[in-house]
Amino acid sequence: MNRKSAFWATTALFTGLLVSAGTASAQSTGTEAAETTVDDVVVVGQRGPRNIDGAIVAETVGKTRSSITQEYIQTQPAGQTILQSLNLVPGVNFYNADPYGSSGGNIRLRGFDGNRVSLTFDGIPLNDTGNYATYTNQQLDPELIERATVNQGTTDVDSPTAASTGGTINYTSRRPASEFGGWVQASVGDFNYTRGMFLIDTGEFGPWGTSAWFAFSRQDYDKFKGEGFLRKEQYNVRVYQPLGDNGDFLALSGHYNENRNNNYNGPNLRTATGFCDVAMTVVCNDQVEDDPRGWDIDFDTTYVAPTRRNGVADNDTNGSNYFGLRVNPSNTGNIRGNARFTLAEGLILTVDPSFQYVLANGGTQQAVLSETDALLRGTFATGGVDLNGDGDTLDRVRVMTPSNTNTHRYGLNTSLIWDLDDNHRLRAAYAYDRGRHRQYGQYGFINFTNPSEPRFVDWFGGRNQEFNRVVNRDGYALQSRDRLSYAELNQFSLEYRGLFLNDALTLNLGVRAPFFKRELNQYCFSQNSSSNVLCTSELPNATLANGNVTFASRGATQYIAPYSREVEYDDLLPNVGVTYRFDGGHSVYGSYAETLSAPRTDSLYAVRRLADNSVGNPTVQPETAQTFDIGYRYSSATVVGSLAGFLTNYDNRIVNTFDEDLNTFVDRNVGSVELMGFEGSLGWSPTEALTLYGSVAYLDGELQDNYVYNSAGAQLQTKGKKLVETPDWTASFRASYTFSEMFSAGVQAKYTGERWITDVNDLADDAFTIVDLDARIDFTPWGYEDTYLQFNVTNVFDENYYAGLGTRASATPGQLGYSRPFATTGAPRTWMATLRVGF
Repeated sequence: MNRKSAFWATTALFTGLLVSAGTASAQSTGTEAAETTVDDVVVVGQRGPRNIDGAIVAETVGKTRSSITQEYIQTQPAGQTILQSLNLVPGVNFYNADPYGSSGGNIRLRGFDGNRVSLTFDGIPLNDTGNYATYTNQQLDPELIERATVNQGTTDVDSPTAASTGGTINYTSRRPASEFGGWVQASVGDFNYTRGMFLIDTGEFGPWGTSAWFAFSRQDYDKFKGEGFLRKEQYNVRVYQPLGDNGDFLALSGHYNENRNNNYNGPNLRTATGFCDVAMTVVCNDQVEDDPRGWDIDFDTTYVAPTRRNGVADNDTNGSNYFGLRVNPSNTGNIRGNARFTLAEGLILTVDPSFQYVLANGGTQQAVLSETDALLRGTFATGGVDLNGDGDTLDRVRVMTPSNTNTHRYGLNTSLIWDLDDNHRLRAAYAYDRGRHRQYGQYGFINFTNPSEPRFVDWFGGRNQEFNRVVNRDGYALQSRDRLSYAELNQFSLEYRGLFLNDALTLNLGVRAPFFKRELNQYCFSQNSSSNVLCTSELPNATLANGNVTFASRGATQYIAPYSREVEYDDLLPNVGVTYRFDGGHSVYGSYAETLSAPRTDSLYAVRRLADNSVGNPTVQPETAQTFDIGYRYSSATVVGSLAGFLTNYDNRIVNTFDEDLNTFVDRNVGSVELMGFEGSLGWSPTEALTLYGSVAYLDGELQDNYVYNSAGAQLQTKGKKLVETPDWTASFRASYTFSEMFSAGVQAKYTGERWITDVNDLADDAFTIVDLDARIDFTPWGYEDTYLQFNVTNVFDENYYAGLGTRASATPGQLGYSRPFATTGAPRTWMATLRVGF
């Protein structure tokens, strides 16, 4: 094996083979090419440091990075989100909302929530262009993921993101096999779970060695509590075309995912004083949870059929919590291109274009609307609209008020890599990301064909059919919101990599320069100093001196007329890493990286009239972070381990707080946070049959400032407090044993320490531990290649825990920021079985 092949590989070995060009798990094709060999021949099959059960890989980059491979992913439940499989990685905390992953979940990485972590798939950014949300239930089927990688607290130099103060998570799809084959698999489990999936590899065909794979999956199951179901379908394809034998290639991939999920409801939590509510004097139990409806509280299962009588003022008196009207729909897809071209000896160009599509809403929006409401009258002073068809306008009728989001997103990530000689490399990269983010919500009708079991006529309200739109007397289709945003990123980056001291020292010097712009177009009237909007055909009755308007139906409330504005953010972000290798398998490293998270769309649409009569929100500035890491790694044929210490200074943190004076939630910068801690992992394979893995992480995240909570200037006492929903200690363990050629089994556990529920740290959730089991019968020894029967049991001891916390400013009645916290319950013990048959 030549020297340069060993040096430029990002991950030393996995399953005993050197990762060849085109298979490393990198941020993009450019990062992949920059971190692997550029020799004409890539040498494989050399023996060296192993991974341990696919759960720990011998990393060599000069930053804290952790990876898992398909070897480990396939031991987890079929169809599970990749974020859950990453939960053993130090620094990562993921809490699933249901046992199979289709309801989404909550991620924290070194104390940063998922909106502050860049999630990428084959190098394309997946965070929502508006609010940076990570939709964990819409990720690629895990059977198709070759590898997933976490950069804790840092980015790669070409990371195409404006939302990465907490680090990056990237996963890559598998490459097509060179020979024809595939498999079909079926899964069954608790809660009427069924899932079917197949994969077909074409093998190499045609005169140029083209190969491809096609995959489809569908899963259906009931909620683990309450009434309702969850359904998910996914289609995937990848075509791969090598260009010669030097690692150059063209690849085109497609992905489409469709979810239709009934939502879960969660319990209310007790107050910090131990009382169930301000007006009650009964001490709550010892658990944080104290909803009188019990741990398994969920949405209502009955609906009283509303009456429709001519000449009578009928009223739908049901609440909004009927399960059949709490459905979360989403349609997402993307097309991804990857290409690598050798322009000359030592000169490589990579090009990764992409397109993404999103149509989704939360599925819970509804309202009871009077048939003579001002929204329905529009410009008319009297009258109304007969919504329920009973021949009068006397009624109050339930309608759907969706908040649809439709995104068209175009991206390009390209790099030019130049090897100056065997020891020095330069790389210039450019990233472009433009998202058209259309947010609207045409009111829609509810289908009362079965009056006691209503359903929405369409999951997306009146978007798709004119007959399903609620139209007022002016012919205006009512909207819950109506705005158009463009998010555009132009990013330039430069990186130098060098070998020194007879290859013992590796130096990475990089810088990325993001230029980010948001174009905002608000087509509704915005309530001054609020995120509330009024979408109406009613005309203002007065225009004030500052430009605000009022409406006869809204009293003295001031509104800002529809507007357009642009905001821009840019920065220069260094990314430096150094690694020193000694005595064979030992190495130390250090890194420094600066990251940026621009304000989210919702933050910028919460506007007010400024002193100069302009419109804006000058108090919300970009979040920034500076992260220092130092670490030690060791790898041998049987041991892979690492230990890292870090310090992050996090400035201009944005929080969404309830303003009592404005009676709405507003975004504010609230000062700085200092995070420090350490992370360690160790994998050991004492015998060929036994592998052991463990990780531990400690995080001390402290807020450095009090922050102004409302327009009256009242300060929330947060200085010195800990971050909410962030455990100080986490630990994980996995052991797997191969009993014979046919039978293997594994057990894993994740400990999550105490988490604060409130900003002022007056209420916390208890620590908990979740244990999972997996076992496999492999039929390969009987001549059935890639055929097995696998069993998985999650939450073996049926632990009661909270998957997500509805954090609040305070849980103390009468104190500033008090409101009753709530939570989502974690999934109970769940078993499933999967049979795969290869061909």
